[in-house]
Amino acid sequence: MVVAASVVVAVGTATGLMSAVGDGRGADEARPEATSSPRLEPLPLVPSPSPSATRSPSPTAGPGKKAGPTPSASEAGKKRRTAPVSARLYRHPDSRVLDWVRANPDDPRRAVIESRIAGRPAAVWFADYSPDSITSRVRAVVSGGAAQGRVPVLVPYAVPDRDCGGHSQGGAPDLAAYDAWIDRFAAGLGGGEAIVILEPDAIAQSECLSAGQRADRFASLARAGRVLKGAGPRVRVYFDAGHSGWHAPDRQAALLRQAGAASAASSDGIFSNVSNFHGTADEVAYDRAVLDALGGPSSLGAVIDTSRNGNGAPSDGEWCDPAGRKLGRTPTLSTGEVGIDAYLWVKLPGESDGCKGAPGTFTPSYAYDLAR
Repeated sequence: MVVAASVVVAVGTATGLMSAVGDGRGADEARPEATSSPRLEPLPLVPSPSPSATRSPSPTAGPGKKAGPTPSASEAGKKRRTAPVSARLYRHPDSRVLDWVRANPDDPRRAVIESRIAGRPAAVWFADYSPDSITSRVRAVVSGGAAQGRVPVLVPYAVPDRDCGGHSQGGAPDLAAYDAWIDRFAAGLGGGEAIVILEPDAIAQSECLSAGQRADRFASLARAGRVLKGAGPRVRVYFDAGHSGWHAPDRQAALLRQAGAASAASSDGIFSNVSNFHGTADEVAYDRAVLDALGGPSSLGAVIDTSRNGNGAPSDGEWCDPAGRKLGRTPTLSTGEVGIDAYLWVKLPGESDGCKGAPGTFTPSYAYDLAR
């Protein structure tokens, strides 16, 4: 993966952060393609107070950075986004960090890792191409969240040629297979409530594709958004905006527009900073600029991965388990920021990029350094 990209490391079938595993119940029925998506009904939101975002003490790698998240007049006039019905995010009970906590009751690092990482809600990744079990695996996560009255965050990560052949290479064998896999993924949503982070890096990191291949991928992603949103009115889908140290906002918005992210039929907005380290203030300013350039309905918002951005990005642009990083803001659906729908932990802190541990594995020494 290039230095500017997000670091999304996938290893085999236990990929990404928290990876839902197959349950061995056999083939699932594929869901028919949805051709349209209902609009979300406005829901009341009373956000909890959030401190104003401040610029990260560590400089960021990208040129032309904005100094802060102060909204423009046009931003301030936008209709405020609403939260899903449930006010709280879901912590899936199966993850590598929880496995480590259970297996190491006497480790002196355990209390810190358990309270500051394992106890927080984080995304569940689906990164192995497994069409026969994907529906039941997604259904299990969505049902688990519903049972607790909480919102799960799910990451479909199986687009062909993902990561331009880097550490996270893999995915479906072709776009036709991917489209069918997305149908089965959507079937698992079953009308439940969910936030879907659609294919990290698939838009921002598409330079390895030819123009024709890129157009085909973007068409498939637009279709995926329509199918996922067609699963039910409580499903929210966000598209890849890279991060503030990568493409300029107008360039990223142009790519997003080609992938259908400006259409309410396929998109609720954008996500940024997945598996990266850029400070929250920088991401807020960047996401607002991307949304302004994107156009589309005023309801579109943004979600930001704050899992490892507490100290901002390193000045040298290092992306592989850089030293001196810290946990970022606690995951929440109430950011108090106009146009910012959520702060999420999409990357699970402590899962290595491949330098402090094997790629994609939980590394307790790294987790402890982030959390203490």
